Amino acid sequence: MYLIRERFLDLGDDFDITDDSGTPVYHVDGKVLTLRDRLVIEDPAGREVASVHRQLVALRRTYTISVGGEKAAEMKKKLFTPFVDKYTIDIPGPHDLQMRGDLLDHEYTVERDGHEVASVSKKWFRVRDTYAVRIAEGEDDLLILAAVLALDLAQGNDKGAKDDE
Repeated sequence: MYLIRERFLDLGDDFDITDDSGTPVYHVDGKVLTLRDRLVIEDPAGREVASVHRQLVALRRTYTISVGGEKAAEMKKKLFTPFVDKYTIDIPGPHDLQMRGDLLDHEYTVERDGHEVASVSKKWFRVRDTYAVRIAEGEDDLLILAAVLALDLAQGNDKGAKDDE
């Protein structure tokens, strides 16, 4: 299990990703003042291992996930999904991932071909923004963690858009 904890009052939305014993596994650096909502995931030595950024020109909000400097996936919110939040994580080749969940309870599952490969929960962590992420063995942990970060960016943008109305 991984925990993604947002730091309080930290410019640029920096996060730490730890294992369930609290050991830092990744650091997420939110790039300040970027138009593309860019996050960089670094290993404990400070090397970039993945990134997430919003595409500027797209009919619906789309996030590109890169792992090891290569495009690994695109994540898009499905347009009409009453009562649930649904995203497609389009990876090269077959067997795309689907993320679906309850926007109010912050409980999500990630599935491939109808089988759950990860679960995401924000419900039990109310003091500050923290996600608990459980990933099935043999899955691409870094890709799924990056998708959870894209989900958090998308929800933040949706909230900001509603607040502006």
